[in-house]
Amino acid sequence: MSGSPQRGANPLAMWLLAVRSDRRATVGAFVLLLFGLLACLGPWIASDPDALVGMPLQPPSLEHWLGTTGQGQDVFAQMVAGTRVSLVLGFSVGVVVVLVGALIGVAAGYFGGRVDAMLSLLFNIFLVIPGLPLAIIIAAYLPSGPLTLALVLIVTGWAWNARVIRAQTLAQRQRDFVSAAIVAGESHWRIITREILPTMTSLIVAQVIGSTVYAIGAQVGLEFLGLGDVSKVTWGTNLYWAQNDSALLTGAWWTFAPTGLCVALVGFGLTMLNSAFDEISNPRLQLERAWRAHLQACGHSPGRSTPVVIDRG
Repeated sequence: MSGSPQRGANPLAMWLLAVRSDRRATVGAFVLLLFGLLACLGPWIASDPDALVGMPLQPPSLEHWLGTTGQGQDVFAQMVAGTRVSLVLGFSVGVVVVLVGALIGVAAGYFGGRVDAMLSLLFNIFLVIPGLPLAIIIAAYLPSGPLTLALVLIVTGWAWNARVIRAQTLAQRQRDFVSAAIVAGESHWRIITREILPTMTSLIVAQVIGSTVYAIGAQVGLEFLGLGDVSKVTWGTNLYWAQNDSALLTGAWWTFAPTGLCVALVGFGLTMLNSAFDEISNPRLQLERAWRAHLQACGHSPGRSTPVVIDRG
C-alpha cells in the first residue's frame, strides 16, 4: 500500500466514510457482517455438527439444507460451526502477525545501526525460508489443535509485515516532526507510538486484512492436508473429510462446495473492504478520484492517459 493517512486521522471515521461512500466497501462490509452474524448465531440456527442425523452422503433436501457428510452429519451445521472457529482464528492471527511485524519493523527502522542490522537479518532469514513447507514441518511435529495452527501461522507470517513497516519507518524517521520530538526530549516509546505509527494507519489496516486472508487460507490448507485436529469442526477439516470420503469421485459436491464458497466469500469481502479503505486513505488515490469527478462534471470521459493541466493565468 503506497499511501498513508494524514497525522491525527481517525481510523474509525475513515472506515465509516469508506463504507458509506464506496460501493465496494459496502459490499465487503455486508459480506463480513453476514458471516459474523452466522458465527455468533450458529448455536441457535444449526444443530449439533457432530451428531449423526441421517444416511451418509444424502444430497440437499428440505430436511438437510446442504445434505449430509460421508459420516451422516449435517453439512449446514458443520459449515456454521466451522465459520466461528475459522473466523476467530483468522482475525486473531491477522492481528498478532501484524503486531509482531510492526514492533520488530518499527524498532529496526527507528533505532537503526546494529539493531537494524540484527533485526533485518532475522526477518530476512524468515523471508528466504519458504512459508508453506516451514508451516507443514512445524505443524507436523507439534500437537494438533487451533493454538498450534495459530502459532505456526504467526511464526511463518510476520516477516513480510516487518520488512514493509521498517521501510516506512525509515522514511518517517527523517521527517521534521520526528526530529522535533527528539529535540523536545520525548521518549523513544512516545515517538514511536504517538508520532510514527499513526502515520501508518492505512498500511497497518491493509496488513491486518491481508494477514487475515492469509491466515484463513493457510489454516484451511493445513487442515485440508490433515495437519490440524481433524476431530474439530472447522472449514479446513470439512474439506479434509470430504476428500477422505472421495467426494469428487462420488459426485458429492455438497460436502465441499459450501465450505469452499465460504472461504472465497470471506476473502472477497476483506479484499473489497481493503480496496475501498485504500482509496479513502491514500492521498494519491484521493487526488485521482477527485480529478475523475471533475472531468465527469465537465462532461469529459476520464481515460487512462495522464492529465495535463495548463495554467492560462
